[in-house]
Amino acid sequence: MTEEQLGHIRHFDNLSRQLLNDWSMMQGKGIGQFDFGAIRFQVAYMAYGLALAHVHRLPNAPGVFKPVFERLIEKILLPEAWLYWRDVSRGGAVFNAHLAEKYREEWNPVARDNIMYSAYVQSMSLMYHYLFGDDRYAQPGALAFDYWSFFWGGEPKHFEYDENSLNEHLYWQMVESGYLGVACEPNCTFQICNQPAILGFRMHDLVTGENVAAEVTRSYEQAWAQLGRLDSTGHYNMMLTQDSGTVFPNESAAPWIDAWCGTLMNTWNTEFVHSHYPQQIQDLVVEGPDGTKSVRTPPDLQVMGQTVINDTCDFGWVATWASEMGDTATLDGLLAHADRFMKPTCRDGGLFYPRNDTEADDNGNRTIVEPLTGNALLGYARLNVPDGMRKLYNEPWGPEHFTEPALTAVSGDIAVSQARFSSASNVLTFRVQRHGDRDGDGSIVLGNVADRRQWSLTENGVIVATGRAGEPITSDQPSDGPVEIDHVEGGVRVRVPAGAPRTFLLEVSPQ
Repeated sequence: MTEEQLGHIRHFDNLSRQLLNDWSMMQGKGIGQFDFGAIRFQVAYMAYGLALAHVHRLPNAPGVFKPVFERLIEKILLPEAWLYWRDVSRGGAVFNAHLAEKYREEWNPVARDNIMYSAYVQSMSLMYHYLFGDDRYAQPGALAFDYWSFFWGGEPKHFEYDENSLNEHLYWQMVESGYLGVACEPNCTFQICNQPAILGFRMHDLVTGENVAAEVTRSYEQAWAQLGRLDSTGHYNMMLTQDSGTVFPNESAAPWIDAWCGTLMNTWNTEFVHSHYPQQIQDLVVEGPDGTKSVRTPPDLQVMGQTVINDTCDFGWVATWASEMGDTATLDGLLAHADRFMKPTCRDGGLFYPRNDTEADDNGNRTIVEPLTGNALLGYARLNVPDGMRKLYNEPWGPEHFTEPALTAVSGDIAVSQARFSSASNVLTFRVQRHGDRDGDGSIVLGNVADRRQWSLTENGVIVATGRAGEPITSDQPSDGPVEIDHVEGGVRVRVPAGAPRTFLLEVSPQ
């Protein structure tokens, strides 16, 4: 992995460690967490980016990703991420003003509609179970939504779910909609926001052996075939109003609509997405200086005589889409533009692009950066591989993956840039670097090793340590500097000093 990729992972980690209700660098232009750049989306797409990096780049380093995932799930359950629903659930907005009397105030953020939040809780918790073989969110009450304030709101609010009950709840909402999808705001069903739910159904199937995702996608496709996924210009229709059955097109060819939908729909509808991508992307991307590429800015949306203030994150979404489509030329051009015009910043070892509300510089180069783009989406795009989310969805790990040697715990001062096991050679290759300016003890725990008949750890062709099940470790000091190796609960601990990156080969006997 590159320094930039490691920097994005570190930034995700840094944001996940912020204190309770410290949302520094995550607040966009909008108010109340209503819009498309809200906290819930930032948290979710950091988690998705971590999943892609784990599966495709560091498959044998769960210790890098698992604790960050847990902290992100903890954050998306906090009231700040979902309390907007108390107001939004009542309707009274542009597309449901006429239905305002029908809807009651709803505190439970997953009880009805609100797929723009509930699907992320569902998919993140089930993705965690699949990636790490850990069923903690399957336990009763593991996903709980709690709110109480001394100042307002009345009695404490407490809504208990787990990954299975939430998945079942969303499935029946999908069925009750006639498979057209679950609404975000009341009456408003977006194509985009139902894709994470489908991803969650697939993660559930990978964990349980069921086949819900295939049923849902088959029926969902049949339902939308009557409406049309694309508008008359070839771009993805934005949404459907449930009461009238009216489909709203992408009238201004807004980049975020095509890119967000295409990025996720590629999981289960890849031929359709790939076939329409060339024409769609051509309408969205503009050439910049020295091989850079940017994204066309559609006119501001005007509603009821007001300019809509909304973090659309067009640039970030087009970057993620290009990464999923394997469009290297477009992705490289967009990232080059970001690095030149969007002030890449390093903070505590983490790489991000800070919020900037100025649309363009004096030369017309796009400079606007929304927190979702700068914190999550550009990192997601760099960490992804061509068809990365499609492969996560369709090419699952087998049970043998969880018996392979792996870095199961990684100290906070260690950056892991390589961790892959070859079953052909029975060798785990891992590359690590300890940073002296970060908190941690420089240790890595190697799991699925201690009970092997025999194992050996080498660096630069020199044996550093050997071991056998039930016997003490034999260790020699490598020429590159001291390495401490001992047995700990859960595996073999390796502690390295601060300095340059170091590459180790762990050879194990077959199970």
